[in-house]
Amino acid sequence: MKLIEKMRRQKLTSSLLVLCTLAVGILIGTVITTQWGQASAQSGAIDATPLTVPPITTIGNEFTQLAKKLEMSVVAIQVEIPASAAGAGEQQGAEGDIPEFFRRFLPEGGEAPGPREQAEAPPRTASGTGFIVDKNGYILTNNHVVENALKISVKLHGDSNDYKAHVIGTDYETDLAVIKIDVRKTLQPVSIANSDSVQVGDWAVAIGSPFGLEATVTAGIVSATGRGADQIGGEVRAFQNFIQTDAAINPGNSGGPLLNIKGDVIGVNTMIATRTGGSEGVGFALPINMGVRVYNDIIKDGHVTRGSVGVGLANATRYDTMLKALGVDHGAVIETIRAGGPAAEGGIKSGDIIVAINGKPVKDNQDLIARVADLPVGKQAAFSVDRDRKMMDLRVLIQNRAEMYKDDPRIVGSSRQQDAVPGRTAKSSEIQFGFRVRGAITEQERSMVASGHGIAIASVVMDSFAEDVGLEDNDIIDAINRQPVNSIDDINKVRGTLKAGDAVTFHVIRPVPGFGGANGRGKSRAAAVPQSVTLYLAGTLPEN
Repeated sequence: MKLIEKMRRQKLTSSLLVLCTLAVGILIGTVITTQWGQASAQSGAIDATPLTVPPITTIGNEFTQLAKKLEMSVVAIQVEIPASAAGAGEQQGAEGDIPEFFRRFLPEGGEAPGPREQAEAPPRTASGTGFIVDKNGYILTNNHVVENALKISVKLHGDSNDYKAHVIGTDYETDLAVIKIDVRKTLQPVSIANSDSVQVGDWAVAIGSPFGLEATVTAGIVSATGRGADQIGGEVRAFQNFIQTDAAINPGNSGGPLLNIKGDVIGVNTMIATRTGGSEGVGFALPINMGVRVYNDIIKDGHVTRGSVGVGLANATRYDTMLKALGVDHGAVIETIRAGGPAAEGGIKSGDIIVAINGKPVKDNQDLIARVADLPVGKQAAFSVDRDRKMMDLRVLIQNRAEMYKDDPRIVGSSRQQDAVPGRTAKSSEIQFGFRVRGAITEQERSMVASGHGIAIASVVMDSFAEDVGLEDNDIIDAINRQPVNSIDDINKVRGTLKAGDAVTFHVIRPVPGFGGANGRGKSRAAAVPQSVTLYLAGTLPEN
């Protein structure tokens, strides 16, 4: 019995040992399976090596250095334009094979206004580009960027401030303008190249604010030089012979610099040829040599003075062939003579070929125009003329081109109709207040005005009397010197009784932001009840 009992105990012990071994094995297998499953769930590729981001390194190249060099010299320009002013970029070429041509493409945001009454249309905004040419804040840009502007704001790279700019002078024939900002710090001007050294195939870099995107850099090459507007379907202007580039230029690039690979300015971006309104690789920049000439005249006199003798020049598809047929290898062929002009008085006739001025050969028509423009006004010059294959020398008095062609919009531009209440910068014998009106007040605005009448200001002209006394956009004027006003005629009647030095007081109702009012965009519970403050704004009328 003892033996049987002993055998039973050994068998039980063995069974328990086997069971324990199985349990431990199952437990270990479960843990391993669980861990593997978790690892599988956490990673889709257990044999992959994690990636690492290397330390910051600067590769850099000529374009990188150029962008850094110019970033503080190129500025973004924003302007406020009357809705009634047609944008330069709205002038388009013929359809068909000739690309839609934006002779002076509109800054971004300057779309054409709809058919609304001038008094009711609010001003619109547009953006362009300029570049600093003097540490004291002088900026070169396109005339069409600032033309008709009520306000001009300039933004510097890396500076959140908007700086008010004013126009020093403009030049219609080159579409250039000089503006100035007053900043309490030294600015970084660009460096200027000699654009006569530009060659086809040179690198070209454009910097500007296309579509309002500041400090945008695009690159390409110079694809042609000496492009006249007549070659690309645009309005012919005597002093516009462009550098053509395939660097991307878009609306908003107007007035920005075109640079060589060293970062020196070779041109002012002015035009594009396009079917879509955007860049198609054909952009045009006015050579900077002409820009320098215009800039120097403007900062000296406030305008550009050019000489003229009053002639019209012959045009030919193959100019060299025409000259050869006429028996000369250089010169400018006279087509028409302005009656009573300097050329007529000096003896020049239609059909003459001007081959030299003051002993220096004249290459072609464009050379003649440029040379005469640079001659001193009021002095005579010696013109060497080939007439019927006979040479003769004539003395011709040089006159001021702007004065000679003062009624020709192709030379001096077409002046736009002034708004009813222009700024004091307008040339007029009348007293000017310096604001433009939006029209009679709305029903919502009427609830803010105790008198129940008034006229709303659309915009205040920069540097005007209105700005000096504190008038603001959207102000409502219901009386001037206690005379009720409810229309432009009422304002003009009051203005007609005043002279320089008289005191003027505007009774103004000014909507309070956040409480409805003229814009109707109140955000508080009180927005349904427009709030306003009443002000008396007074000043003494200045000399015009």
